[in-house]
Amino acid sequence: MKVLWLSHLVPYPPTGRGVLQRSYNLVRELAREHRVFLLGLVQPRLLRDPFGDQQRGLTEAVPHLKQFCEEVEFLPIPSEEIRYGRHLLAAKSLVTTDPYSVNWLKSRPMMRVARSWKERYHFDVVHFDTIGLGPYHSLFSAYPTTLDHHNIESHMMRRRAGQEPNPLKRAYFWQEAKRLARYEGRVCPKFNLHITCSALDSARLLEQVPGLSVSEIPNGVDVNYFQPDGNATLPDSLVFAGNLSWYPNAAAMLFFAKHVWPLLRAAVPNVTMNVVGAAPPRKLVDLAKADPNFKLPGFVPDVRPYLNRAAVYVCPITDGGGTKLKVLDALAMGKPLVSHPVACEGIDVQEGATVLFARKPQEFVRHIIALFDDAKRRQAMGSAARQLAERLYSYSSIGRKLREVMTECLAKSAAVASAKGAGVLEKELR
Repeated sequence: MKVLWLSHLVPYPPTGRGVLQRSYNLVRELAREHRVFLLGLVQPRLLRDPFGDQQRGLTEAVPHLKQFCEEVEFLPIPSEEIRYGRHLLAAKSLVTTDPYSVNWLKSRPMMRVARSWKERYHFDVVHFDTIGLGPYHSLFSAYPTTLDHHNIESHMMRRRAGQEPNPLKRAYFWQEAKRLARYEGRVCPKFNLHITCSALDSARLLEQVPGLSVSEIPNGVDVNYFQPDGNATLPDSLVFAGNLSWYPNAAAMLFFAKHVWPLLRAAVPNVTMNVVGAAPPRKLVDLAKADPNFKLPGFVPDVRPYLNRAAVYVCPITDGGGTKLKVLDALAMGKPLVSHPVACEGIDVQEGATVLFARKPQEFVRHIIALFDDAKRRQAMGSAARQLAERLYSYSSIGRKLREVMTECLAKSAAVASAKGAGVLEKELR
């Protein structure tokens, strides 16, 4: 089977952001049994963070991806090529039918290359890795098409609007959520199969657009890469890992720094916190300068040493959508979790066994201290977390399911086409 994989990013390296891990591993797993052609757009920030330079990132990413993809090409996003391009596009999107996240990914060069590949390779299935790539569906309306929902975009934007304190931003996010919902209703029925990260996201999608064909392909983790090293953890130590330019991560750590950290520091004077990730907000930088126990390593090429040394992983995320790969990484590393319930949406954790849920600052502090004081409980929760990751979230099993649903999508489309052809022939013979 020949699969065209249309991407809104360069899915590399697979150890950075969650979206990179998902896209990279699904492409790799699909390519184990099928011929994959990868065509995508370049989000400069996703390459600058790990590589320091966009071109250096592409120079490393393309040869690596060509090890398992038959063809690989990436093109620039037009609004990223001009100064203040995204701001201008955001303003323009106020008066367009399509939402900003769709306008952002429109590219005439991308359309030309996609058309050229269509004529050259004659694909069996075309996969769209986000709904923002919907404008390219017109090229492939006669093909079996699949659409991956990393998040249910309209739901995520409504949640963001509901938590935004700035009234102007809140108004913008509300109208963006409405336009995303209308776009989903208009475009989603054109796809043969929708892929979500969890049953919860499937329910959200079907509530927004009833009648769709939906399969869950959960987010996963490379359990061979992310695994405990067996060394002892540092006493009274915490960790959070996530790119801090992503608003849910930044908001979570600002909440933690303002409301949880002072209480925890007073109760456990020797407590340490590592917030690992690029682009920390100024308030976190100021706190790290004032308090040596609150550390900001920034972007690191390998987050595992920080996860291994920490006694507890803390995740106070209350925004965003989809399932959080940082949580899966922590589970695979055998870390006991203290988390807001939103951060674990769509993940089969069990309160008390693999996670302790907290909503208020005092709850975070109480659970963290309880785990600090009980090594046996930490070990039991960590062991259960690792077993959960191995059982449900390894990419080998997830990749197998992806190959199955894509093969089924092709077979169903062929059956429908055959039935339509037989109907036309019967009509002509009458």
